[in-house]
Amino acid sequence: MAEEQPRPKVTGDIHQIMVEDLYDKEKYDLSTMERQDVMQLLQTQPEGLTSEEVAKRVEKFGPNKLETKEVNPIKMFLGFMWNPLSWVMEAAAIVAIALSNGDNRPPDYPDFIGIVILLFANATIGFLEERQAGNAVKALMDALAPECKVKRDGQWKTLEASELVPGDIISIKLGDVIPADGRLLIAHGDVSIDQAALTGESLPVGKEAGDEVFSGSTVKQGEAEAVVIGTGVNTFFGRAAKLVGDAGDDIGHLQSILAKIGNFCLCTITLFMVVVIIVQYAAFRYAYRRGIDNILVLLIGGIPIAMPTVLSVTLAIGAKQLAEHKAIVTRITAIEEMAAVTILCSDKTGTLTLNKLIVDKPTIKTYSPEYNGEDVIRLCSYASRLENQDAIDFCITHSLPDPTQARAGITELEFKPFNPVIKRTEITYKRNEDGKVYRVTKGMSHMILDLCTRDKTEAIIQALNDDVDEFARRGLRALALAIDEIPSGVVDAEGIGFKLVGLLPIYDPPRSDTKETIDRAQALGVGVKMITGDQLAIAKETGRRLGMGDNMFLSKTLKEGPPAGSGYSDVDHMVLHADGFAGVYPEHKYEIVERLQNMGLMVAMTGDGVNDAPALSKANVGVAVSDASDAARSAADIVLTAPGLSTIVEAIIGSRRIFQRMRNYSIYTCSVTIRIVVGFSILIWAFEFDFPPFMVLIIAMLNDGTIMTISKDRVKPSPFPNSWNLREIFSYAIVYGLYLTASTVAFVAVCLKTTFFNRHFGLRNFDNPNDFALHSIVYLQVSTISQGLIFITRSRGWFFTERPSMFLISSFIIAQLVATFIAVYANWGFTQIEGCGWHWAGVAWVWNFIWFAPLDLLKFAMQRIFEPKVGNAEDAKVTATRHASAVSGTSSARYYANRTKSLRSMERPQNFAQKVLGKTGKTMNPTEMRRFSSVQTSHAAQVLSSGA
Repeated sequence: MAEEQPRPKVTGDIHQIMVEDLYDKEKYDLSTMERQDVMQLLQTQPEGLTSEEVAKRVEKFGPNKLETKEVNPIKMFLGFMWNPLSWVMEAAAIVAIALSNGDNRPPDYPDFIGIVILLFANATIGFLEERQAGNAVKALMDALAPECKVKRDGQWKTLEASELVPGDIISIKLGDVIPADGRLLIAHGDVSIDQAALTGESLPVGKEAGDEVFSGSTVKQGEAEAVVIGTGVNTFFGRAAKLVGDAGDDIGHLQSILAKIGNFCLCTITLFMVVVIIVQYAAFRYAYRRGIDNILVLLIGGIPIAMPTVLSVTLAIGAKQLAEHKAIVTRITAIEEMAAVTILCSDKTGTLTLNKLIVDKPTIKTYSPEYNGEDVIRLCSYASRLENQDAIDFCITHSLPDPTQARAGITELEFKPFNPVIKRTEITYKRNEDGKVYRVTKGMSHMILDLCTRDKTEAIIQALNDDVDEFARRGLRALALAIDEIPSGVVDAEGIGFKLVGLLPIYDPPRSDTKETIDRAQALGVGVKMITGDQLAIAKETGRRLGMGDNMFLSKTLKEGPPAGSGYSDVDHMVLHADGFAGVYPEHKYEIVERLQNMGLMVAMTGDGVNDAPALSKANVGVAVSDASDAARSAADIVLTAPGLSTIVEAIIGSRRIFQRMRNYSIYTCSVTIRIVVGFSILIWAFEFDFPPFMVLIIAMLNDGTIMTISKDRVKPSPFPNSWNLREIFSYAIVYGLYLTASTVAFVAVCLKTTFFNRHFGLRNFDNPNDFALHSIVYLQVSTISQGLIFITRSRGWFFTERPSMFLISSFIIAQLVATFIAVYANWGFTQIEGCGWHWAGVAWVWNFIWFAPLDLLKFAMQRIFEPKVGNAEDAKVTATRHASAVSGTSSARYYANRTKSLRSMERPQNFAQKVLGKTGKTMNPTEMRRFSSVQTSHAAQVLSSGA
């Protein structure tokens, strides 16, 4: 140790040491170095620091609080107008108000106002959602102890926790929240600290002089004095908050998808707009204003104007539906990401388990025929404290049929609480029925065995050792029990000798619904991994009980690599296939989630404590379980209000329904973009047809406004994880869009170039392509068949076999009645339309019915391309997963194929989907990793061995 921490460094001037160096564990490990070295390094004394010295250190180390980034709300709001969809909308607005002039006509105010309203509505929705994102770090900050007792200038003072600096001497007692990281100098009595929210340990940890304590943990027993070794962001708690802040910097998944769809629309509009400009002005010699109006048609019609709003409404209604299943959504876009989740990483303590110790009655061991399992529990309850119970005494007394009867039938003569030196408790009592006096003790198995002198044979010794080893392998805490009889009846008198009675196994049981939840999640194609701060043996036993496997590893393997003989080639391979990891701390959970994300997987993380907050924030979907800490709830995207994980399955199923609605709408809206841009471009080239821009805006508003009802549509959730396959969506959109374009171009050609409708129905002929009545007819034809497309995109089979919601049907009927009345009666000179009458409206409707029928055949043909037939159920699962995944190129396809091969070899069938976008995850700085405080695992080992 002297070589690792040379004396010159330990005795150096703290004012000359950089803060980064002080918290670099490779240079100064304040958590493990000798106490006197810590005092020398921090240049402090048991009398505390002087006020002058504190002022210098505040300047150097800063206040003991977490920093928060202040974001200008105006800049945040304007930021939602800086994306491809908004760019096109803004371009259209500029064209309408600034470039639409000439021909003695005013600027295009109607289009300008409509576009601006929709643009600001979209930005407002995003702004209000983003304003909630700052809660995570704030909750962590609020959890710090507001006041503390500190020795300054040789006197004890009560000060705000934010005033602490490294080197301060603080006093902590029962019920206190520790205000900063420290090392205990003096421990008065048995000191026990509850740090489960920080480390995941299921029991309060006993602390002695020299041990490290962490800010944010709670004193459960005893009093102590400590020297502060870390404040603010340089505490275990603070670094967790920093990781939460770092993890929140990534671009949202749905935002990235919207950007790609926006780019698709932008490229389509730009291509056809350039061609139209050339054709209009170079070939047809259009007047300036006439050409500008046609450009506006392409801009307005090509923008999926209401797409962000429709998706937001879909998500908002979905969030309300999930709330009915006890899942509160705090980040609305997490619903879309939940549908794509392929890996669920879960904390153990308090999430998979109850975080409440119980006695495993079926495995109680007895070593004397005169005692049974119930006798062991009864005698152990005698040797348990009745007031101010620790977790073990509480679980033992509550294993009785009536906990209040823990002293039934006896009179307590003397009770000795747990002693960390001899590692046992002891009671001397008189049995009421015969007046005999007995002494019972429980505690660490080997300490109890050494105490026994009566009836101790080699066979019993071997049996106890074997049972202890078995319990250790299974992760069960073992308490040995012995009894002594005192013939004299005098409390302090010698007895006839202690006799070994039994071995009591204690564990933190899984929640009653956890196993079913894991089974259901795996059936839905979601792999489940346990990530816990508890011990490896305990994690494995929990995994076995839950049926999720015990192929688990210690956190050190993340740095050292897979253990020899494990069969894993590298850390990523191990992380992908392992059932879980134990002994982890916040940075390990964060790293595991990040590694899975970097492999292209969508990851959900569940947890309840501060130690889970960084990973909850980093995961694509963070889920805080019931009774989680404020930090975990604020870092999470979904908060469960019902105990356990069962609600997660409902959230997965619900999110997949919502995803199907969003996918159906996306295909629909991209198809409409193609049909408007390509259709009206061809009409311009072929017939010099000038469609009114305002009517395109009416189509967009009326149709998209009605399509918002898809948020309540009846859909079937996918049995496998979903993800955006943009290549598939764009392919469907192009095919549908070109088909609908053909329907419109053919209709206009028949109207202008033939006398078909005049001969058969007695309707007027059109020789002017810009007849106002023809504008109305084309408007009706485009509006009705475009909106009818949603019934094709929403169904997997024939459109009439999957009943939509009545809300969608009703909205469609109302919208098309409005469109029909506009076409029949509207005489709006400002937008160049004139009522066409009921006969022409009927012709448009019949024409659309004829063209609508083959759309299902197009859909089936596309399904054959993207969903090829497979020969067996296993291939069907793989194909379904591939369909759900976002394979966007040959390299992605090869990656997915390799991934599928490896998954088939796993013990449990798991189906993983691949993300469409590579997540730009932030990696942890190596120095920060080294500086991150680690809880000494020896504490957990001490608790296990002591049984207290």
